Amino acid sequence: MIDVADRSSASASKPWVRWQDWAGVVLGAYLILATMWTSTNGSAMSAMIVLGALLLIASVWSLAMPGSMTSEYSHMLLGVLLFISPWVLGYTEMMAASWTSWIVGVLAVIAGAAALPEANASHRGIAGQH
Repeated sequence: MIDVADRSSASASKPWVRWQDWAGVVLGAYLILATMWTSTNGSAMSAMIVLGALLLIASVWSLAMPGSMTSEYSHMLLGVLLFISPWVLGYTEMMAASWTSWIVGVLAVIAGAAALPEANASHRGIAGQH
């Protein structure tokens, strides 16, 4: 008999399979590429490229190391930074860049939060093996 908890824990610990982390990869890449068709200024472009690249890197980190809780918290932190960047960096008048930052920021927080239970289960499994 297969225990459902064991099966979900095993799938959570496999690298390169978690949909939440793939969503982070897509969001980061989209954010970088969106600077090509979204009207931006220097601040907006910098925020979108830098935070998009960091989100992409954190997502690949999560995919490669599914037991890393830090990478999931990084997704959420980058999402929050992205969400507040139009106000902090002063590009709220650029509606397309602002909305892109807000939407991708919220989705990054949701993806990171959705991955936390699986990352935690994987982390406990890895920690228990030592």
